[in-house]
Amino acid sequence: MAWMALGGLAFSLLNTIARSFAMQMDPFEAQFLRYFCGLLIMLPLLWYQGLAAYVPNDMKGQFWRGGVHTVGLMLWFIALPQIPLADMTAIGFTGPIFIMLGAAWFLGEPMRKDRWIAAAIGFAGVLVVVIPNLSGAGGWYNLVMLASSPVFAASFLITKHLTRTEKPGVIVMWQSITVTLFSLPLALMNWQAPTLWQWAGFMVAGVLGTIGHYSLTKAFSVADISATQSLRFLDLVWASLMGWLVFGDFPSQWTWLGAFVILVSTVWIARREGRRKEEPAPLNSPDT
Repeated sequence: MAWMALGGLAFSLLNTIARSFAMQMDPFEAQFLRYFCGLLIMLPLLWYQGLAAYVPNDMKGQFWRGGVHTVGLMLWFIALPQIPLADMTAIGFTGPIFIMLGAAWFLGEPMRKDRWIAAAIGFAGVLVVVIPNLSGAGGWYNLVMLASSPVFAASFLITKHLTRTEKPGVIVMWQSITVTLFSLPLALMNWQAPTLWQWAGFMVAGVLGTIGHYSLTKAFSVADISATQSLRFLDLVWASLMGWLVFGDFPSQWTWLGAFVILVSTVWIARREGRRKEEPAPLNSPDT
């Protein structure tokens, strides 16, 4: 739960930087620079630990994950400059629904009743935020942002599968490599030389992205992916705060009401999962 919360905070800060720069340059160039700088940040680790430490066991899976994630990023970066951070984050919360379904269908994870209840309550909070804004800012870009959710869900499910054979650091490193490679052709179509300030901002974004993806991957490696998803709803609080401080997008009363509903579901499922981990396994359990 703590790893998931840390990842959400890092991504909220990253999204603030990415939205600012995506409003100044071609979105696909912003997408490439974000991952290219993330790769530069990780190169000292590659040099220090050696190339052998980052050779994946499943190279095909790493490229599949990178390709799927790149498609999701394309949709996301197209819509990013057009939608307030709080609305963007709220729309992204449809992802946990796709992730829970995919985890049950493809990974065989148990879908306990309390996880469904937490997801339903959290999603109801998202609807409180989104529905009043469907005919407002963003227009059809809201649908583009919504289309990225099932794609990102597929990427995270692949990540969960890869954690069975790969270390979190290896997964994050190869995500940076593959997304950088797949994003480069799109970035070159409308390339403009970044300013020194933009380079500095993307380097900070690279650090935040590396922290965020490592935190999420670490969370997926130690817990069922469906159990961690309710914590993503906490991101709306961070996004609302960043949007207000940086872009002057003051959250509406619906955003605050939705955030309260989301927090209720987050705290409830976190306490349930914590008690479940503390309970001793039955004597006839395979874990004993």
